[in-house]
Amino acid sequence: MAWFLALGIAPIVLPVTGLLVLLVRLTSRGPGLYRQLRVGKNGKVFWIYKIRTMYCDAEKETGPVWTAENDPRVTPVGRVLRRFHLDELPQLFNVLKGEMTLVGPRPERPEFAQVLARAVPGYLQRCAVLPGITGLAQINLPPDSDLDSVRRKLVLDLEYIERGNIWLDARILLCTALKLVGLPGLKIARWLRLTRTVRIPDWMRTEATHVANLPKTYTDAVSHSVSKPHNGHRHAFTSQWTPVRKPR
Repeated sequence: MAWFLALGIAPIVLPVTGLLVLLVRLTSRGPGLYRQLRVGKNGKVFWIYKIRTMYCDAEKETGPVWTAENDPRVTPVGRVLRRFHLDELPQLFNVLKGEMTLVGPRPERPEFAQVLARAVPGYLQRCAVLPGITGLAQINLPPDSDLDSVRRKLVLDLEYIERGNIWLDARILLCTALKLVGLPGLKIARWLRLTRTVRIPDWMRTEATHVANLPKTYTDAVSHSVSKPHNGHRHAFTSQWTPVRKPR
């Protein structure tokens, strides 16, 4: 259903994307589109497509880093695109290729995912489904800035993976679409009953947790607490991760 919906809205999205790419090209040096490696379902790495919002070679000196508030690497046009998430429009092509879907956990960069898999127990459980252009976590929370922000989004990703359905997807898509046209996102989310108060469970703060102690579902996650010592075991995600291979 997501694939057919993406195909149906493609004739509307493509001209808008073309105009935005032209605007980016005219206002800053470099290409209007760029691609970036992301981690998808079952850890498969793929190229994600976005409209460029930063100056060229923004990470040449620093390497891969999270975007900060008032990031000087972001262009003036890029700030507007990021505010309304218009830079994500080319990812409709990833949906049509079967690498993503419309609603799901946001795909992370491999450089960050390998670190987060070791630092946050249960992190790779979010790779059990196709990543999405928008999601429950994106509606409720700001972009990642530290480990606690990653943990909060993981709680909501686990909720979506366990409880996701067509009605929830429809509300998330409606909320996202209304935000794109400039309406207040949090008010819309409350009206659609999408707002969540996120509590980080204790087990997500444990750096080394034995695989037997990890909750498997959202229901377990919000009530689970680690009561036994880990005896120095490295948690399962350290050994589960495989070296990154770039797709062609």
